[in-house]
Amino acid sequence: MTFVTTLAPPTLWSHFDTILTIPRGSKNEAQMREMIVRVATETGLEHAIDDAGNVVVRKPGTSGHETAQTTPYKTIILQSHLDMVNEKNSDHPHDFLKDPIVPQRAGDYLTADGTTLGSDNGVGVAAMLAIMESTSLTHGPIEFLFTVDEETGLTGASELDATLLTGRKLINLDSEEEGILYVGCAGGGESRLTLDTPTTTADATSVTLALQLTGLKGGHSGCDIHLQRGNAIKLLSRLLWNAYLDVPFSLVQLDGGSAHNAIPREAFAVVTIDAGTRDAFLATVKAERAAIQGEYAPSDPEIQLDIDSMKPAPLIWSRSTTETVLGLLASLPHGVITMSHDIPDLVETSINLATVKQTGSQVTVSLSSRSSIDSALESLRRRVRASGVLAGAQIDEDTPYPGWKPNLDSHLLKAVTSVHTREFGAAPEVKAIHAGLECGILGKKAPGMDMVSFGPIIQFPHSPDERVHIDSVGRFYRLLTATLEVLAKTPRA
Repeated sequence: MTFVTTLAPPTLWSHFDTILTIPRGSKNEAQMREMIVRVATETGLEHAIDDAGNVVVRKPGTSGHETAQTTPYKTIILQSHLDMVNEKNSDHPHDFLKDPIVPQRAGDYLTADGTTLGSDNGVGVAAMLAIMESTSLTHGPIEFLFTVDEETGLTGASELDATLLTGRKLINLDSEEEGILYVGCAGGGESRLTLDTPTTTADATSVTLALQLTGLKGGHSGCDIHLQRGNAIKLLSRLLWNAYLDVPFSLVQLDGGSAHNAIPREAFAVVTIDAGTRDAFLATVKAERAAIQGEYAPSDPEIQLDIDSMKPAPLIWSRSTTETVLGLLASLPHGVITMSHDIPDLVETSINLATVKQTGSQVTVSLSSRSSIDSALESLRRRVRASGVLAGAQIDEDTPYPGWKPNLDSHLLKAVTSVHTREFGAAPEVKAIHAGLECGILGKKAPGMDMVSFGPIIQFPHSPDERVHIDSVGRFYRLLTATLEVLAKTPRA
């Protein structure tokens, strides 16, 4: 137990404190699933697990609301995902497979020591567990849907056995802004470009240098893409490409980024240079570093480039391979592509150049594209494909996941809006989000689903700067439980 258990509401935060001790990176949710099943069993609730590993727990309505309103449109589905993004500072000794997340309080916020906190979507999971255990709340029949592998491609939602759900009103608890109800989201898909990196023997007189670009803020590739923060992969490849045009060299290694939905914060390269051109290379790189630091001072003031000498590398990439890979990275898009013409300040289409990973004699570049317009999403993916073709890369693309089209006539939206206005004295904003919520997939899996999404204030998710506003969690839980009570007492809509 940590100080987190002393926060309010205690039932929610006690569950979150336990969640902090459980490894739950994407595709490693088994222990979290065991926790859900244990709580369900201890409270006498039915549960089911589908082949993908998603869990559905069923709780009857409270006294007076048990059976009279058990039609599909009165059963409420609460939904959160079990996994989190495992991101840490490169110098932080944390093992996500066994070490607990160490919470810290920073003023009004809860954060973690050197790692992601996992409030995305751990707070939503904790809220659902608190409601599962509660004996004092008023509500109709509830189905608790805990999905897996949301962070690496919405896999759990995509493979959900929808026959486990009888409800047709769903509250998604995976949003990150207070006072806002989300009723739409972007669709998206991933692209992977793989190139062979044949090696050759390094010249005996060459020198080897390691470059590390660090100190960037990163963030969520959907929620934070409009902040125009630096992408460590793009910036390091820019430095290297600029230098290569003046002082050709060979790459030995290139890596960067950690997850498809996290803006890369760090990138690393090892290069081999003719000894006589070392000073010219360093001068070019340092001049470009200064230019980058000036450009990104408002958004990423702590960009740092470290350059260290290394022992000579026995094998290096050929000059032609080096030129192809750096040219590809320089040409690939990243960031906001278009803004919405219909919804003010909404990013319509964007792309995240997410990772570069070297494995054996190959390097793979992964990108995540998002758009609220299907045709724009496909156009952007074709653009990436074209760059891959020109570079001679092997191209792999997943099946894109659907977006969620807003329904402003939603009965559920009207109910939550009314409760928010009553509880907090102001109507919430109603928005669509550029991130890829599971609602788009769930709505397609279960036609006729009426959905809304809300949550507490969570900032900088998918980075070690992630933090959740403590008091907003209490207000989020208040809105959720008050909404359940109102829906239980509302005549069928």
